Amino acid sequence: QVQLVESGGGLVQAGGSLRLSCAASGRTFSTYTMAWFRQAPGKERDFVAAIGWNIGNTNYADSVKGRFTISRDNAKNTVYLQMNSLTPEDTAVYYCAAKRLTTTPRSIYDYPYWGQGTQVTVSS
Repeated sequence: QVQLVESGGGLVQAGGSLRLSCAASGRTFSTYTMAWFRQAPGKERDFVAAIGWNIGNTNYADSVKGRFTISRDNAKNTVYLQMNSLTPEDTAVYYCAAKRLTTTPRSIYDYPYWGQGTQVTVSS
């Protein structure tokens, strides 16, 4: 079992940046794939980015490639999402998710552990 707590959301102007953090419990954090999803009102929860136990193993949604960077600090049991060049289309609740094993899938059904989300709002 892994407990996840997101933080770092807020209100930002278009073109600005935010850095989300997800703190995870558990002593086996380094063996987990970590991911970020987001959900806007009335829409499905969509994949944003994932990073495997091997930091070089990453996966990004096309909509955020080149703008967002996922990273992790295993010593701190924390995964980050650096979001640059934000647009109003990035407005959503951002969720941290985790799964064991080394793949970086895009489906919500592959991730058994979830945080409660943090709101990101990007104004024009």
